[in-house]
Amino acid sequence: MNNQTFTKTQFNEIKQRLSSYAISSFGKKRIAEMHPHTKLSVVEKRLTETTEAKNLLDSNLHVPFMGLQSIEHITNQLEKGFILSPQELLEYADFLRSLRLIRQFFEKNQTIAPLLNRYGQGLSDFSEIETEIYQVVRNGRIIDDASRELRRARRDITETQDKIQELLKKFIRQNKEKLQEAIITKRNDIFTVPIKAAYKKQISGMIVELSSKGTTAYIEPSNVSRWNEQLTYHKMTEEAEVYQILATLTGLLAEAFPLIQQNLEIIAEFDQIFARGKFSRELNGITPKINADGYIRLVSATHPLIDKVVPLDLTIGDTYRGLTITGPNAGGKTVVLKTVGLLTLMTMIGLQIPAKAGTEIAIFDQIFVDIGDAQSIENALSTFSGHLKNISEILRQTRKNSLILLDELGSGTEPNEGAALAIAIMEEFYQQGSILITTTHYGEIKRFAELHPDFITAAMEFDAQHLTPKYRLLIGQTGESNALWIAKKMALSDQIIAKAQNYFTSRQYQLEKKHFKTKTTKKQAQSAKEITYHKGDKVFLLEQQKSALIYQEIPFSDNVTVYLENQFIEVPKRRITLEFRAAELYPADYEVENLFEDFKARKERRDIDRGSKKAQRKLRKEAAQRKSE
Repeated sequence: MNNQTFTKTQFNEIKQRLSSYAISSFGKKRIAEMHPHTKLSVVEKRLTETTEAKNLLDSNLHVPFMGLQSIEHITNQLEKGFILSPQELLEYADFLRSLRLIRQFFEKNQTIAPLLNRYGQGLSDFSEIETEIYQVVRNGRIIDDASRELRRARRDITETQDKIQELLKKFIRQNKEKLQEAIITKRNDIFTVPIKAAYKKQISGMIVELSSKGTTAYIEPSNVSRWNEQLTYHKMTEEAEVYQILATLTGLLAEAFPLIQQNLEIIAEFDQIFARGKFSRELNGITPKINADGYIRLVSATHPLIDKVVPLDLTIGDTYRGLTITGPNAGGKTVVLKTVGLLTLMTMIGLQIPAKAGTEIAIFDQIFVDIGDAQSIENALSTFSGHLKNISEILRQTRKNSLILLDELGSGTEPNEGAALAIAIMEEFYQQGSILITTTHYGEIKRFAELHPDFITAAMEFDAQHLTPKYRLLIGQTGESNALWIAKKMALSDQIIAKAQNYFTSRQYQLEKKHFKTKTTKKQAQSAKEITYHKGDKVFLLEQQKSALIYQEIPFSDNVTVYLENQFIEVPKRRITLEFRAAELYPADYEVENLFEDFKARKERRDIDRGSKKAQRKLRKEAAQRKSE
């Protein structure tokens, strides 16, 4: 399988939808890295996981995931050796607690989800670390009783702040006339009072800050300075003790980190499994029966990304290994290919699929598709060449147990050659043991599928009366492109339709050559030669298929000199047509001669005209060089 398979079948879009149901970044990463598995036992286990998860959800039972949204960031902090904040420690404790609760959840519901319960037994118990964190961290901060030293430091802080408040209130009472406001305010983490600037030198204390307009001075009175210093000391003591407590708790997590990582892997897997369960629930999906024998049976299956789609019934891999689908354009043939490919890929990652009971999906070693316009402008490939390049690569990689989906095989070239090449390609895939589904318009490919004992045709049902496709696949039938029928309904003349029908059956065409009179007379052709051109006129050169400028008419001839791509060339008047007159293109005072010389030549000419000595010296030098030669 390659990325084109995932893109063309819209499997990548399914994975994006699935990722939206994951809670954690770990689960989303698991989904992004997930690939369809080719081993039957692994796919069976994945489908069982999804079924059990969906059954729990359908029973209104939800796994107690906690702290998953931010756990990746906190884990990265822990891995890098950072000390976690109180809030981060609380979130990690919640996550560790959820491990224990998840294990208990699956034990309680093991009758519904026995396999998931076995996974849950691998989760560890970190209750000791949980208890340590919960005992000292509450509401996002370390509690006072976390240690004797912290309790003492915070008590000292409170007492010191009370003393400062008492002193400042006294100061305010004694200096009311000097105050800007009778309040206590903090500036640069220092308790101050706002003094009118005119009195700032009359107050004994330190000016901590001035207001932006200079009208207010925030002063720390001198009798408060010592207490502010004491307060700073007590806060430093508090910070040091808090840091020590946080470091101790972070250290507990760091010691248990290898085991925590193992539990993270299990939780990421649970997150991915329940994302599959949620998505399968939205799709109203079923768990199909699976096999490794190439047998596919779809019962009322639908494409999960298309609204109001007609259910698909299809069987392949039992009595026939090749299916060729025919029918009109926009009839749903390509949707059939995408549906088969996508539902198979979804099954191989463990998703339930939108279908009815009785559906069976084969697990393939490889799935290859060639769907849609393979034209590549960058590589200069035609649509036909692009398809052949893809098919050539698929042929080189294909092994026995492969599913091959080819849209409009052999199209984009001469029909007979295209059909012959398509049949040879189909035979090669068949000889390699692949399950092959193709779509086509070519009658010869239909005929091959009808004659081959291990191939069958199918048609997309078409409402001929209303000229609309019904998008229903009819196994064993052959569809037509309905071109003649549609032409008749579109009121194309009966004569043309009869001719087309005759050509389709007999291949005998009307080949008589007719002669038609031309509208251009010799007189009109002669008048083209008589047009007078002026310097600067813009003309179109019929032979070169490019625009040029008229330089001059050549006397006594029907030719003119034109300026094309920095060169003067002579062309007949009859081989040019007038596009614009110079008078239409340039102002009246514009020097048309400037159009025929570059800037350097024009500058030299102007220098000579204005008598530049430098230009004259250059001319004399060039004349001397010509004489010496």
